[in-house]
Amino acid sequence: MPRYEYRCRSCGDTFELSRPMAESSAPAACPAGHDDTVKLLSTVAVGGSSSAPAPASGSGGGGGGGCCGGGCCG
Repeated sequence: MPRYEYRCRSCGDTFELSRPMAESSAPAACPAGHDDTVKLLSTVAVGGSSSAPAPASGSGGGGGGGCCGGGCCG
C-alpha cells in the first residue's frame, strides 16, 4: 500500500499515511487532531536524472547505441 506525506496547516507537523491510491486525495487529520491538512508532492515523483552518457563522436560507420540509438542525445 502506498505511503503519502501530508502537512498540517494548523500546527505545521508533517506526517505519513498508508492508504489505497483511490483514497490519496481524501482528507487526512494530523496526529494532533487538526483537519486542515494538505497532501505533499512526493520527491520520488518529482525527481529525475539526465545522466545519459554523451554519444561517441567520429565512430565511423556503426549504429548509434544508447537508449535511443544516439539520435536524440547530443
